[in-house]
Amino acid sequence: MLRDQGVKKETGLSWVEEGNKVHTFAAGDRGHARSKEIYEKLEELGEEMEKAGYVADTSFVLRAVGGEEKQQTIRYHSERIAIAFALIVFPHNDRPLRIMKNLRVCGDCHTAIKFMSKCSGRVIIVRDNNRFHRFEDGKCSCGDYW
Repeated sequence: MLRDQGVKKETGLSWVEEGNKVHTFAAGDRGHARSKEIYEKLEELGEEMEKAGYVADTSFVLRAVGGEEKQQTIRYHSERIAIAFALIVFPHNDRPLRIMKNLRVCGDCHTAIKFMSKCSGRVIIVRDNNRFHRFEDGKCSCGDYW
């Protein structure tokens, strides 16, 4: 009904500020100049996360697609791409990674970011449209209530 009326969902975007430049990412985005590095970092981080016990929860994929495609879809949400980019451009230091998102973080990404913080040893702060999340050592400041 909504599609017939021309109603469209807002595109989920995440962004990272690097100096005076804002880098914006959408789900599955491969248009960035450093896209190859970003996806290599995502693969590397994904392997570390799986070794640490992460299992994707594909119930958050809303499209009617098969199991493997659901895993691929959820793996490349905008906030994950933004985090991978931030890990590349901000080498390991005491500075938290700051990611902004225009929509609410899905449950699987929330879990994944907890694993990303643990595996990378970094503090990751994500501001979604509902609240700030501070991920550190596999835990989130929201206490998993968001």
